[in-house]
Amino acid sequence: MALYPEIEPYDRGMLDVGDGNLVHWETCGNPHGKPALMLHGGPGSGCTPHLRRYCDPAAYRIVLLDQRGCGRSTPRASEYGTDMSVNTTGHLIADLELLRGHLGIDRWLVWGISWGSVLGLRYAQTHPEAVSELVLAGVATGSDAEVALLTRGLGKIFPEAFEQFRAGLPEGERDGNLAAAYHRLLESPDPAVRERAARAWTDWETAIVPAPPRSVERYEDPEFRMGFARTVTHYWGNDHFLGEGNDAGVVLRDAHLLRGIPGTLVQGSLDLANLVGMVWRLHHAWPGSELVVVDEAGHNAGAPGIVDALVAATDRYAASGRQTA
Repeated sequence: MALYPEIEPYDRGMLDVGDGNLVHWETCGNPHGKPALMLHGGPGSGCTPHLRRYCDPAAYRIVLLDQRGCGRSTPRASEYGTDMSVNTTGHLIADLELLRGHLGIDRWLVWGISWGSVLGLRYAQTHPEAVSELVLAGVATGSDAEVALLTRGLGKIFPEAFEQFRAGLPEGERDGNLAAAYHRLLESPDPAVRERAARAWTDWETAIVPAPPRSVERYEDPEFRMGFARTVTHYWGNDHFLGEGNDAGVVLRDAHLLRGIPGTLVQGSLDLANLVGMVWRLHHAWPGSELVVVDEAGHNAGAPGIVDALVAATDRYAASGRQTA
C-alpha cells in the first residue's frame, strides 16, 4: 500500500496564538471530509509535504501545522532572540485548540510521528472530546526513561559516537542531564559555541539511527540544525514540560484517559526506543488500541511496511464517518 499522490493545500494561513507567535497552518484534500490533524516530530522538525499523503484526500480534510518556532511559524527557534519559555507542551496543546476553533472543527483524527505522538497522546488525554481517533508512528511518550536512553543509554551501543557527543560538553557537565547541558550551550551569546553545539547534537541524532538511511540531509541546513537542536534540547532537558512524575511517564500513567478513543500504534522492530518497552506498555494500558510492529523498520514513518500500516489505519478510520465544518 503506497502513500496517496502529492497534493497542494486549498487553504493556508498564519494563526496568532499569542506570546508574539504566529503558527503556520494549511488544509488539503476534501473541505467536507473527515478532519485529520497531522503532527510532525522533533520537537522542532516542522511539516513537510510528505505528511499530506497518509490520508485519502477524497475522504479527509487534512490539516497540517508547523508547531511554534519551526517551519514557517514565527519567530523561529533558530533565531537567538526567540523566547523559548513560551514554547512548551502546554502552549502547543493550546495552539491546537485555537486552530481547531479557527477552522470550525468539532473532532479530528490525530496523526503523529515521534514527538508528534507524544503531543498527540497528551492532547487526547487533556481534550478527549476533540479527538475521534489516534494514528501514531515511532511512538514515544516523552518520559525521562526514554530521554535517558536516547542521550546516554545508547552510548553502550554506539560508544565512539557517544564519546564524541560527551566531548562536546564542558568536562563538569558530562555526567548529568546531557540534553539540558547542550541546551545551555545553545543559549550561549557566542554564535560559535551555539553552532558547535548544534552540530554535535545532530551528529549524535544521526549516529543512533540503526536502519538506513543513516544520513539526514536536513541537518546540513545551518538554520534548521540550530532551530531543531535548540528546540529538542529545550524539551528533553525539561521533562517535556509534562509535570511532576515524568520519570516513570506521565503519558503512560494517564493512559486510562484514552479509553473510548480508538488508536493504532505503528512501531518498527528496529526502533531503538523500543528498548524501554514503552509502546508495548502503552498499548496494554490503553483499552481499544492496537499495536502493529513492522519487521526490519526503524524510527521512520517513510519505511514501506510502516507506510502500509499507517495508510491502512487512516483508510479504516475514514469509514467511521465524515464531519462537516
